[in-house]
Amino acid sequence: MGDRADQLHPNLARVVAAAASAGLVIKVQRFPEETRTAAEAARAVGCDVAQIVKSLVFMADGEPVIALLSGGDRLDPARLATELGASAVRRADADEARAATGFAIGGVPPFGHAQPLTVLIDERLLEHDDVWAAAGLPDAVFKVAPRALQAASGARLAALAATGDGASPTVRVDPA
Repeated sequence: MGDRADQLHPNLARVVAAAASAGLVIKVQRFPEETRTAAEAARAVGCDVAQIVKSLVFMADGEPVIALLSGGDRLDPARLATELGASAVRRADADEARAATGFAIGGVPPFGHAQPLTVLIDERLLEHDDVWAAAGLPDAVFKVAPRALQAASGARLAALAATGDGASPTVRVDPA
């Protein structure tokens, strides 16, 4: 695959262009197997599942938001709601995710979305030297330093991962 954006699938070209407009140069890698899940992506790339960025689309009080989380973690919806000041959060369905981002679930990148979105990045992602994020298709990823990812996506740093300690505040969480 060439490095020029005009040689790429339109989804990949959009992600590469969005990265470039944010001052980030990325190299998209495609794999014969899908990289839809964190485990599939980690196997394909040859890294730890914690180094995979999950770009999760949620609806917070009816508005789509993106949460960037380590592949080894689960998002705590109550923490997300608190960070956003939302009274209700739920995972976006496939149609909502595509409408908000322009990408199908399993290939949602951290930037280059169809519309401006609020993006939050979990603090645990910053523990890694490099992470791998979806590049717009279910078989495409790119490697990036977490701080560069945060800057390029305009993400706000937050504690979003479930801790298992039961300390999260109570908030209405709609079923996904």
